[in-house]
Amino acid sequence: MNQKQVSTGSAGRWVGFRKELKVLDCTIRDGGLMNSSRFPDETVRAVYDACADAGIDYIELGYKNSDKIFSPDAYGAWRFCKEDDINRIIGDNKRDIKISVMADAEKSDYKTDIVPKKDSNIDLIRIATYIHQIPLAIDMIKDATDKGYETTINLMAVSTVRESELDEGLEMLGQTPVEAIYLVDSFGSLYSEQIRYMMAKYMRIAHEFGKEIGMHAHNNLQLAFANTIEAIIDGANMVDGTLAGLGRGAGNCQLEMLIGFLHNPKYRMRPLLNCVEKHIEPLRSKLGWGFDYPYMITGFLNRHPKSAIEFNDSDRRGQIVNFYDEMDK
Repeated sequence: MNQKQVSTGSAGRWVGFRKELKVLDCTIRDGGLMNSSRFPDETVRAVYDACADAGIDYIELGYKNSDKIFSPDAYGAWRFCKEDDINRIIGDNKRDIKISVMADAEKSDYKTDIVPKKDSNIDLIRIATYIHQIPLAIDMIKDATDKGYETTINLMAVSTVRESELDEGLEMLGQTPVEAIYLVDSFGSLYSEQIRYMMAKYMRIAHEFGKEIGMHAHNNLQLAFANTIEAIIDGANMVDGTLAGLGRGAGNCQLEMLIGFLHNPKYRMRPLLNCVEKHIEPLRSKLGWGFDYPYMITGFLNRHPKSAIEFNDSDRRGQIVNFYDEMDK
């Protein structure tokens, strides 16, 4: 059975699964945007073990950001993902799950901070880029590939990119050795119809150049799960989620909901729920991710959520109408 076939209208096909589809957990990486990547080792190790026990394919432990741009005094270890920190979490016995880190264009000293694969427990380098940074991202792809890593690219904020520029950018990325190109709803502003339209564009590149397509969704309009399902139906074979949706602002597609939908017997729900109960939900009152009206407003307006985050951190939190009026101007 193939979940891509559900569009034919046969309800029975919903019970199948696509074995090529891979799931990536980015709880610590995306959640780190809510606490400056300051997760204690106990939490990181718990998420690592839970994802391994649940059969998840990849876990993204954080960023490979430059310590010249991000001060180690202001950010935790998972903003830099140094080899010693990763090894401390893994211990002596690496689990059967691949490790990913994200390197941002213009924020990573990738030539020096990303060591050859033979000297690292990292498996996948995910490069994040805006459309104007694609030439640099292409060099980052080549550097990571030459060092022996799997590579993917997250092309961010595509909801703000002119279509002609997006087409040109995707064509350029298709000609690189990158293995997967991610459709990223950075502002949580896209509807499923828009995901379907964008996926058709991305899948043309996938077929022309032999790439996989991934999906990374934010939840400002409470559509991250629905949009991820739509991307899967349309052919995405790499999908992201986070435990309890933990992530920047409104958060991400909930990993446990995604696993429940996929029906693949290799994935197991209970380890994820156990980790959510013991380690993730206790963080909610402090970190405050999830549905919130300012995040909803930025989603509707197709704006970066940083203004909503700043508003929620101010003494004006709760003055929803004032925030709406400010943003509407």
